[in-house]
Amino acid sequence: MTIRLLLVDDQELIRTGLRLFLGTQDGLEVVGEAADGDEALDVAAATRPDVVLMDVRMPRVDGVEATARLTSAPLDPPPRVLVLTTFDLDEYVFGALRAGAAGFLLKDASRERLVEAIRVVHAGDALLSPSITRRLIEDFASRTSPLRPPEALLAALTPREREALILVARGLSNTEIAAHLVVTEATVKSHVGSVFAKLHLRDRVQAVVFAYEHGLVSPGTR
Repeated sequence: MTIRLLLVDDQELIRTGLRLFLGTQDGLEVVGEAADGDEALDVAAATRPDVVLMDVRMPRVDGVEATARLTSAPLDPPPRVLVLTTFDLDEYVFGALRAGAAGFLLKDASRERLVEAIRVVHAGDALLSPSITRRLIEDFASRTSPLRPPEALLAALTPREREALILVARGLSNTEIAAHLVVTEATVKSHVGSVFAKLHLRDRVQAVVFAYEHGLVSPGTR
């Protein structure tokens, strides 16, 4: 199966470099390019990409607004958005995650990491680098008052599901959560999947945002 890609970046050289590299990778096809978020919406509607590589800081419509529009657009299925950024502590990136991005990657990541990230988000998973994501969200959360926890929703979680949610929010992988809870990875996947369903969350990114926004995890906790 070929993964169809849309490249969104206001720097033509960046787009060209990405296109030349990604076009040589098995199973990847660049179907369009856009220089800003506004153009990205039109190109996405015309080309129906599977994954959008989205820059954050662009003129007219930035990556945050474009991500929100793309993930809520009447496209079936909607594209998965992978945010590319120069900065690992960038509030724009947190905004993009809240807007529905499947994950983010630094622009200085290796080529192999980029290809892996594309495949991960296309498969329906969220791309969360524990070290970078934790720093990003804790930095934002430390300057934001948490919302009141939705007690009715949280009451539906079992104690183990709530614990799994907190560990996901701290950036732990399924393997690390399994070791922490002394259960199998299959059990962790079951707990995490149940959390997503009960809290109406799409993926791990939304779970992390939910936990920090509602004060279930405090900045700096481990």
